Amino acid sequence: MSNTKLSLAVFSAIIGVSPIVANAEEAKGEGFVEGSSLNILNRNFYMNRDFRNGQSSSTGNGYSEAWAHGVMVSFESGFTEGTVGVGIDTFAMLGIKLDTGDGRYGPGGSINLLPVNSDGEAEDDYSKLGGAVKVRLFDTVIKAGDVFPTTPVLHYGDSRLLPESFKGVTAVNNSIDGLTLQGGRVHAMSQPQQSGMREDFATFYAGGVDAPWAAYFGGDYTLNDNLAFSLYTSRLEDAWNQHYAGLSWSHPLSESVSLFGGLNYYKAVDQGQKLLGEFDNDIYSGKVGVKFGAHSLALSHQRNNGDDDFDYLRQSDSIYLDNSIQYSDFNSPKERSWMVRYDIDMAAYGVPGLSFMTRYAFGTDADYSDANGVYMRRDENGNPLTDQKRWERNIEAKYVVQSGSLKDMSFRIRQMTTRATDYESDLDEVRLIAEYPLEVL
Repeated sequence: MSNTKLSLAVFSAIIGVSPIVANAEEAKGEGFVEGSSLNILNRNFYMNRDFRNGQSSSTGNGYSEAWAHGVMVSFESGFTEGTVGVGIDTFAMLGIKLDTGDGRYGPGGSINLLPVNSDGEAEDDYSKLGGAVKVRLFDTVIKAGDVFPTTPVLHYGDSRLLPESFKGVTAVNNSIDGLTLQGGRVHAMSQPQQSGMREDFATFYAGGVDAPWAAYFGGDYTLNDNLAFSLYTSRLEDAWNQHYAGLSWSHPLSESVSLFGGLNYYKAVDQGQKLLGEFDNDIYSGKVGVKFGAHSLALSHQRNNGDDDFDYLRQSDSIYLDNSIQYSDFNSPKERSWMVRYDIDMAAYGVPGLSFMTRYAFGTDADYSDANGVYMRRDENGNPLTDQKRWERNIEAKYVVQSGSLKDMSFRIRQMTTRATDYESDLDEVRLIAEYPLEVL
């Protein structure tokens, strides 16, 4: 199927469920100007990583550190009135270095917070500028330009100073109550610490892939307040096909106690020219937990049944697995992992806006002996790594201002510790993040 035919098929499937009998009066929008919004997000971000055994450190001293400030301005217009409404979305972003210190950052930006120059020093600032044209037809919104898809198979990343973005076309339809359909095709992606777009696609475990485009289609259906489903499929042309199925549920036992849980499943198969080699992987995670008053306790299990890493686009959030956490994804070949997580909301104890979270995950049985040439990892003697183990612990505290001129300003501290055998770094990490959103329009 040609690229043009694939794009037409995706959007025809979405628009096809729109009610064709809707009249112009029902389709009237809120107006191009009247429906506009202008928002500014200030994000102050400090991060350090201590490579306990010196692994993966480009500075030579086993330590990376950066402190930066980001300003993100986004304008979203409403839609012109009529059966077909037209609008625009634009954004301007600026990242400013505050401090990295001598010898604490290094070539490659090992914590992916700031770009580096040819001398291996962090740039003083960098920026991103972009926008998209959007069209609303009945219950379908189509955007073309710089887009920020949010699906389990293609989801922009926002875990660093500035967010990641893609360039292409997306469509979202909400014709059926409780059902959201999404589809799109992108041909370029940015990285959080880069100003421009890259024409190839970067993945977490294989580096750059000279794939011409990525496309996706699927939907989320909320049956009721206690049960929801998701089903998606995607393709990174000449690299992989990925399919996803998800389920989330909750069951109240009383006014203060409820059970909750979910399942996530991915199937990944090589495609086209097989730029990432041959593979046929499936990976899944399951979670069950209990919420009692202000407390929440959950246990999750995850397993990769494939011989290769379960890969996804670099710095994206395109991995909806329960044990994919702050640093580790626990998605190595044959890896099995368990995680326990505890959350508490301090509003019940007279401090609204304050919350705490801690979790501990451990993985075993990671085995690269049958991995393909792209994903293979070997020891110093050239032998495939087998029986690899790792664990990770996260601790987080967050406070959101509840009222006054600083309402919605948030402060977050995250501490992470991970230890592994031969195939991952031993790390201690700290992140301090303050965000202040402003709604101008």
